[in-house]
Amino acid sequence: MKNNEAILAFIALGQESRLNVYRLIVQKGDVGLMPSQIHEMLGIPNATLSFHLKELYQANLITVERQSRNLIYRPNPGMVEELSEFLLANCCGGQSCKSTKTVKKVKA
Repeated sequence: MKNNEAILAFIALGQESRLNVYRLIVQKGDVGLMPSQIHEMLGIPNATLSFHLKELYQANLITVERQSRNLIYRPNPGMVEELSEFLLANCCGGQSCKSTKTVKKVKA
């Protein structure tokens, strides 16, 4: 994954309503959701929802399939995997990122 692809994905997810839309679509997995279902669940106005879906689609985070007159939005699992790998590449010097030490919170 190139930096610009990751940046587009992070920008798309950097808005609260769009992040909520994405998380809802991810929860439904391969079943997917129609915009009317997303509108019912999140209460986002249709014009705004259309904009958010377009942004997520352009960032390659979701796919869209036309079934007759309906659009079905699904997560793009390949992109999620690539984005995770991008974030974790070279993490912790090639060692497991799980800390074996207990970190104590210090009060300021």
